[in-house]
Amino acid sequence: MTVSLYQTGVSGLLAAQQQLATTGHNIANVNTEGYNRQRTEQNTLLGHNYGGNYIGTGTYVDDIVRIYDQFAYKEQLINQSNLGNADTLHKDLTNLNQVMSTAGTSVMNGIDSFYQTMNGIADNPSDLGLRSIALSQANILASDFRSLSQNFDQLEKSVNGEIEQMVSKISQISFEIAKINEQVLTDSGITTNGQPNDVLDKRDQLIHELGEYTNVSAIEDQNGVMTVMIGSGATLVAGITPLSLSVRAGDPDPLKTELQISGPNSTVALNGAVLGGALAAKMEFRDEHLAETRADIDRLAMAISHSLNSAQNKGLDLNEQQGLNLFTDINTTALMEGRVLTPSKNNGTVSASVEITDLGLLTTDEYQVKYDGTNYVMTNMNTLSSTVLTLTPPNRYDSGQGFDFVIDSGAPVADDVFVIRPGENSSALMKVTLTSELGIAASSAVEVKTSENNVSDGFMSISEVYDPVAARNFTDTLNSGLTVDVYESAPGTYTYRVYDSGNPPPAPTISTGTFASGSSALVDLPPLPSSPAFQIEIGGDPIGQGSLARETYTIVDAFGIGNGDNAVQMALTQEQGILNNGKETFGQGMAISIAGVGSKAKSAELVASTAESLYTQAFNRNQEISGVNLDEEAANMLKFQQAYQAASQIISTANTLFDTILNAVR
Repeated sequence: MTVSLYQTGVSGLLAAQQQLATTGHNIANVNTEGYNRQRTEQNTLLGHNYGGNYIGTGTYVDDIVRIYDQFAYKEQLINQSNLGNADTLHKDLTNLNQVMSTAGTSVMNGIDSFYQTMNGIADNPSDLGLRSIALSQANILASDFRSLSQNFDQLEKSVNGEIEQMVSKISQISFEIAKINEQVLTDSGITTNGQPNDVLDKRDQLIHELGEYTNVSAIEDQNGVMTVMIGSGATLVAGITPLSLSVRAGDPDPLKTELQISGPNSTVALNGAVLGGALAAKMEFRDEHLAETRADIDRLAMAISHSLNSAQNKGLDLNEQQGLNLFTDINTTALMEGRVLTPSKNNGTVSASVEITDLGLLTTDEYQVKYDGTNYVMTNMNTLSSTVLTLTPPNRYDSGQGFDFVIDSGAPVADDVFVIRPGENSSALMKVTLTSELGIAASSAVEVKTSENNVSDGFMSISEVYDPVAARNFTDTLNSGLTVDVYESAPGTYTYRVYDSGNPPPAPTISTGTFASGSSALVDLPPLPSSPAFQIEIGGDPIGQGSLARETYTIVDAFGIGNGDNAVQMALTQEQGILNNGKETFGQGMAISIAGVGSKAKSAELVASTAESLYTQAFNRNQEISGVNLDEEAANMLKFQQAYQAASQIISTANTLFDTILNAVR
């Protein structure tokens, strides 16, 4: 009986000791991230049948278990991925917003400053100082565009670098989880009881860390070994076999890096956009938000360059020559070829380029052109709408989107594809090509003078100048009195005639035609078969007095160092709707881009704030179940200390009884 009492006391002492050890372990790890509190499970030892009664023999420790709720943990894991995605996208958009708020605003200020100098030249076209300032402002504007493009490049490189770091970290986590799986599998003590709790905590913590970078799901088998999948089901850890993520250069755009997952025997490409977590946010920012903003700025740079170059080409500089381009031509060979990206997997030999034909129709979308064996089919990668391109011989395909797809050389093979970015490199390669302030074409070449005898509301204007030098020659040299008269030849129908009034009458007709009331006539001069030098527009209702009355206009040489008419036209491009099918000015386009990025950043901030709140709630719910409560552990410490002391007293009592028996028989 004394021996049984002694054994009972020892069992209680050992159980209380283990309870104290578990409680101490919980307290020691109260601040350990990912730690799940543990609990010692006790059971009663089988009693002895003595005299028809079962006498208890004490207790034993059955198991030490983790207080773990898989549903609360999974909820926390899902919200961790959502938070990683939202927080990462918010930070990247905030960085982009800061770039647009500083460098983008500099571009807007540069546009305003340049046009201020052009207005000054329009008022005083002979002032060489103003002309020099205008060239300086043009250089500043081009530099601002290049600087903004370089900021975009830096953001893209930074994002690619962070993607590589995340991929490296994911691969590292994969190997660590596989090692833990192997440890769990080889542990001979793995049964229903006796789980290696701290090791399992470590594995769960690794999966939780993995959840920041990507969506994670896991399946545990009967041996406790876990298979881990990321994204939409790609296996990252298959039991004790880890797979690794890696980054490869994009094709056809090497800076648009792609992901792949590699195992012992194969490598498979991964769609980073569907992985979730911070990794998907990086991909989304780089491939959507940054690419869209860059395309907006490239289109704006292209529109400014082309509009001012076209205006320059219509006027005369101080040397009486046609104005040369102010900025880089938007259809240089380098720019045209850079707009087409050719994947390395193409089997054909086609070399292609893209020529901009209409800035008003140009969008910021990306396109893919695929050769199906017969036709080139173009797909808008933003709207996914497709169209078959029609050949304009010998090698040009009109996209209908403001650009032509041009086959420069080679032959295609079925399934060859080409990626088209119509504005590619426009801001990065924008430069001032005009070298002298004398080259600013402030003067118009020809002008229209209305006869004092005209009484109607008819009009005639110079609508286009193709070659200002040739226009002057045709007006002043070849025809010393270039005249246009108009009369109503029938009710609602007007007949015009162009002739040289300097020739002895009757002067031969250079061009003639009719137009209806409410419309106008566009007349190229000189007419075909000669190459036109300029174009006039005749319109309104030019009805003179009397049935045979004619409204008369003369076209004269307009060049002069004090003529600033073409500078006025250049200055007016600031207020013209050129972008987005004629709906936006340069300033509006830039303001819309800046505001758009700011709006996205603010929206991302709200999403991140919501995601953080949801994660905090899920974390707190999980901690209520699995976290260490110091007040509870302190109470347990007192309870198990008292149990230990009481068990010690039982042993002491048993020892006293045993000594009494021994003394009795001596």
